[in-house]
Amino acid sequence: MAALWRGRPRFRCEPWLCRSGRSMSGKSEYDLLVIGGGSGGLACAKEASQFGKKVAVLDYVDPSPKGSKWGLGGTCVNVGCIPKKLMHQAALLGSSLKDAQHYGWNISQPVYHDWSVMAKAVQNHVKSLNWGHRVQLQDKKVKYFNLKGSFVDAHTIRGVAKGGKEMFLTAENIVLATGGRPKYPANISGALEYGITSDDIFWLKKSPGKTYVSCNRHPLSRLVVGASYVSLECAGFLTGLGLDTTVMIRSIPLRGFDQQMAALVTDYMEAHGTRFLKKCSPTKVKKKDSGKLRVTWKYADSGKEGTDEFDTVMWAVATEMDILLILQIPELAVQGRGASLKQGFPSRAPETRTLKLEIPGVKTNPATGKIVVDAGEATSVPHIYAVGDITEGRPELTPTAIAAGKLLAQRLFGQSTELMDYDNVPTTVFTPLEYGCVGLSEEDAISRYGPDSIEVYHAFYKPLEFTVADRDAPQCYTKMVCLREREQRILGLHFIGPNAGEVIQGFALGVKCGATYSQMMKTVGIHPSCAEEVVKLHITKRSGLDPTVTGC
Repeated sequence: MAALWRGRPRFRCEPWLCRSGRSMSGKSEYDLLVIGGGSGGLACAKEASQFGKKVAVLDYVDPSPKGSKWGLGGTCVNVGCIPKKLMHQAALLGSSLKDAQHYGWNISQPVYHDWSVMAKAVQNHVKSLNWGHRVQLQDKKVKYFNLKGSFVDAHTIRGVAKGGKEMFLTAENIVLATGGRPKYPANISGALEYGITSDDIFWLKKSPGKTYVSCNRHPLSRLVVGASYVSLECAGFLTGLGLDTTVMIRSIPLRGFDQQMAALVTDYMEAHGTRFLKKCSPTKVKKKDSGKLRVTWKYADSGKEGTDEFDTVMWAVATEMDILLILQIPELAVQGRGASLKQGFPSRAPETRTLKLEIPGVKTNPATGKIVVDAGEATSVPHIYAVGDITEGRPELTPTAIAAGKLLAQRLFGQSTELMDYDNVPTTVFTPLEYGCVGLSEEDAISRYGPDSIEVYHAFYKPLEFTVADRDAPQCYTKMVCLREREQRILGLHFIGPNAGEVIQGFALGVKCGATYSQMMKTVGIHPSCAEEVVKLHITKRSGLDPTVTGC
């Protein structure tokens, strides 16, 4: 059936007409139609095209409540991994400037950071990636439509453009990959009216003024809400760029991660200028005549109320309300304080409501809104599949979505039977002191195998780079969680320190292949490096010995 454009007011294609068009021809327009142009959807579409199939991608971004919008590429490219890592790098450079003076560099004081320069550079890079994705789709002969898709029937999708025009497309196979968007708390007065989210923070063009870090607190302030990995990563780089930051937590930080490691992450942030308010829940946000936002919260233990004023409120809330308060320093002198917001329980909601999944009968988890899939990413409807953040029980990580999308296309069109393996997926939280991990947390290992069956090797270490700069970082730590059996198979590896993502990426292969403690100890380390501390682990928690590394 040929794709058909028409203005909405003049004529509406009835579902029965669309269905009859397909059945009369006996053939769909596309072999594969992907709804969602993020990491998983694009990977699936491009892989399918390699098999000579006719493929189309529908992607459309509704502006955030504050009006932020972006191009093709999904969360990772536009409002997630890419801009986050670049702003994290900007904050790390600020810390390096302070270290540089100890290494003999003469840095003129005061040092300033210009948000607008950074933001423009980051946004320009993101836009180049948007364009790159469009070029790749064109090169691979994948048809791209900037349309918002929803089901008309099990094989027909209605796409609506920004101006209201409609287009109807049919496909033999449909892949849903629409990702998620940040949540606003529904029960807090003023949250939506006055707050922003991670959909907005990376697209702010207005500079808060030339800022640099100071040991003094500034009376002006910004508020960001959440203690998930999103909030802690954002708090990290915002503090590092000159923002006084307060994290308000209702329960625990980095829920879903190893909690010893989570505590070390937040301890480091607190020691380097980020303030934490624990066991608190916000109750309302009010805007004052001055433009300030007065936030009121309640302490869980005492029931007493607290209040403060902020310039900006950013929400990064999960199921249990966690609050991050960011205090902006518009024009602040720095002498040396860096300052500093991923996968715990999601602070994002799946974009499934507008797909009209009830029409083809695609089942979702009513509690989360996520699509229920089997091991092959198949939904409850045989020819409809889903990958990425909208799928129930899958990690909300770009690399897993990409891998799952590629494997799905290979099974559909390449006679492959390989399924995505979601076990031992490595990840990193890009807080000021990074935290990388692969495998089970210590808590999960104990829960699964029992405390008597687990051996934990651990060490506190100091990166060589920190010594000359006299940087205080007692939270640099690594631990290996193993079965206590004879071979001591590694169940989980955790690392806090510089470049944690690079460290864990290398060791992840060994953990994935079933490496044992004895094999790890036979691995020769690279000296001097932080990563070598992993292959030097020899003190167990059970021994009670001091795990602090001494010497080089």
